[in-house]
Formats: sequence, structure tokens, C-alpha cells
Amino acid sequence: MSAVDAVIRAPAEVRCKDELERLHAWDAYSKPIGWNLSPRAVEKFIMGDAALNIRPKYVGDRDRIQVAIATLASDRALLLVGEPGTAKSWVSEHLSAAICGNSQLTVQGTAGITEDQIKYSWNYALLMAEGPTDRSLVPSPVLTAMRTGTIARFEEITRCASEVQDALISILSEKAIAIPELEHIEYARRGFNIIATANTRDRGVNEMSSALKRRFNFVELPVLSDLQQEMAVVRQRTQEMLADHAMQADLPDELVETLVTVFQELRQGQTLDGEQKVKSPSTVMSTAEAVSVLFGGCLLATHFGEGVVNGQHVMRLLVGAIVKEDKSDLEALTEYLETVAKKREGRVWRELQETQRWLKSL
Repeated sequence: MSAVDAVIRAPAEVRCKDELERLHAWDAYSKPIGWNLSPRAVEKFIMGDAALNIRPKYVGDRDRIQVAIATLASDRALLLVGEPGTAKSWVSEHLSAAICGNSQLTVQGTAGITEDQIKYSWNYALLMAEGPTDRSLVPSPVLTAMRTGTIARFEEITRCASEVQDALISILSEKAIAIPELEHIEYARRGFNIIATANTRDRGVNEMSSALKRRFNFVELPVLSDLQQEMAVVRQRTQEMLADHAMQADLPDELVETLVTVFQELRQGQTLDGEQKVKSPSTVMSTAEAVSVLFGGCLLATHFGEGVVNGQHVMRLLVGAIVKEDKSDLEALTEYLETVAKKREGRVWRELQETQRWLKSL
């Protein structure tokens, strides 16, 4: 069993090792100090390149990715913002893997995170035995990235308390961390930078200070509005997840198109042709949720069906995806089936409608 197969989810630099090696062999462009690949090669890694057999990691606006890469080549930090499920963490991980070969120096933002987890802490057993020494210092992922000249990732930065967020201000301004216990200042090596992500639904929870905002370049990753683009993403990610689980399943175009259409229309509050308003649920109808629903449908069909995923399998997962925050959201789905789905033709639309009796029993 390979190292990739032995773990549930290997980091991007392990999963995409062959692609990164092909890009490195192809790359004849100049590289910023500390980078493994040139900005042009990093772009190919993220957006894909058929000639080099590089699959796309992000489907969307190429200009936004170019701005993100150019930002990381400067001394400015990068903040990826957007709705939940718009691939912010996914893009962050793959940018880090391509630039420095390490996507694992990550701080996960939560309400309980402390400044120590951004800067450094101590091994208290060694601290009591030896006092403050280099050996008793426990560097944070950010400090490790500064020492090695690599990328640190800060996930969901707005979930942290404002005073904890502001611990980054001096790091981003001075590119240094003072360690007064050792009478030492740690200076960042060339190549160091930070990629942070922020969920637009969390605005106002712990709003970033103006001082901290000024130290980031903001790049928004929008929700996909193009039906074909979102279908491609949902299909590709589902197939990757099936491969990770050593499973095979047929994903008919009609099934994928119907599922993505449901997500887009409930998300936008109207049918795709703009002729009918529909009630939107309060939960986020993201592309990532659509992938989860389709993959879950494949699991149901494989383990509890005849191996052919259909609309009824998908609907059983769709209910769970919608009714997360408020059970009244089930009304939005029921209304959609009664006023929109019943007018549509096709096998999958009929299978969705057949679940109405089951929905009423919930």
C-alpha cells in the first residue's frame, strides 16, 4: 500500500506529486526567491493544462487566480474571501503546495484560538527543567513558515477574536516575531507569506480591524453561476472522491445537471430562465454541498441499492444538506418540488417528484 493509499486524505503536495514534477521539468521561467515553481507554472497547476496533463484545481475566473499568485510573489499577504463552499481552502492548499511544496503549516481559526497558537508556545516540562531555551520553544505554524521561507495558511480568520487576529499585524508589517524570553527576534526568510481565508457569512462575528485589512490583498472567490462550469466541478470532485474510496459509479449527465440545477435555482431564488421565483432555504447551497450530496448518493446506491445512483438516492442526501439550520427550510424544498420540479421532463426530475410523499412524513 502506497503512502497516499494509507491515509484518508493526503496533502496536495502528495496527491499531486506527479503533476508538480511535470511542471517542474517544464518550467523555464524565473522563480521568486524561495518558490519551487514560477508564477506561470503555479497558474497552470491551479487552472489546469491539457497539454501537460494537469487537471484543473479551480474552475472559475483566471484573472482572480493570477492576482492571488502575484500577491504571494510580493510582500503582501493574501486573503481569499467568499461564501462557504467556494473552494477557498482548496485553492489555499494547492497554492501552498505549488509554491513551496508544503501545504500543512496551517492555523485553523476558532473562537478558542489564542495568540500563542499564532506566534509560539512552550514545552512546559522543559521550561520548568531548563528555563526558556530554543529546545523548550514550540513554534507555531506561522513561525515555522517564517524560519523556512514558506507559506503559512490561516483558515477562517474571522472566527478568531479580534485581539488574536491583530497578533498578525506586526508579523505582516515587520516580517518578524519578537521572543522576549530568549531576548531574540525571529526574522522571516524570503519566500514567507500568509494565505488567509474568510467566510463572508461570518462578517460581523469578529470583524477584522482596519489595520489588519490593510496588510492583505483581498481576492473574492464567487459562487459559480454558470451551469456547465458547476457541473464540471461537481462531476470532477465526485469522481476524485470515488477514486479515493476505490469505488466506481456511473454519473449520468442528466443526474448531474438536475442536481446542479436544483442547487442553483434554490440558491438564486428563481428558475434559471428567470421566469419563476422560488423560496430559498436559509442554509448555504454551495458547490461543495452539491459534491457531498452526489457522492453520498453514490454510496447509497452502491451499498444499499443496485449500484446505479438515481434521483431518489440524491434526494435523501439533499434533505440533510438543506435542513441544517432550520427545519422550516424543508418547506422551501417541498414547495420547489411542487411548483417547479413537477413541470420538468426527464427521468431524474420524475424520481425527485416521487419523494414528495416521503418528505411529508418527515
